[in-house]
Amino acid sequence: MLHHVELWVPDLDRAMAGFGWLLDAMGYTLYQEWDKGRSWRLGATYLVIEQSPALTSDQHDRRRPGLNHLAFHIEGKDMVDALTTEAVRHGWHLMFADRHPHAGGEQHYAAYLENDDGFEVELVATDEPSSP
Repeated sequence: MLHHVELWVPDLDRAMAGFGWLLDAMGYTLYQEWDKGRSWRLGATYLVIEQSPALTSDQHDRRRPGLNHLAFHIEGKDMVDALTTEAVRHGWHLMFADRHPHAGGEQHYAAYLENDDGFEVELVATDEPSSP
């Protein structure tokens, strides 16, 4: 079981607007809070968002070695659609709009979202098979 994931972001306030909203909307609860970071927990797993002073770049590039994206189970297609619609008001942009919601294949119902800092999340309907 995954214990936690820590994402270093260039701007905590901007990350809070997008990731904070999304995590709250998916049922995560604020777990820890400090000057340059926050964490949200769901069950035994938590996600840390931190603006570390040790950052060596101000932009995440999901196409470089390292984290490409985070994928989350979402309760059904209607919830994926609702979150996708609301996400644009919180700094997220729909990727692969021409193939949405089947950008991962005809049998895969999901939304692929990216924020201004280059982080991608995939919201996968739980009644659909998983993709790699």
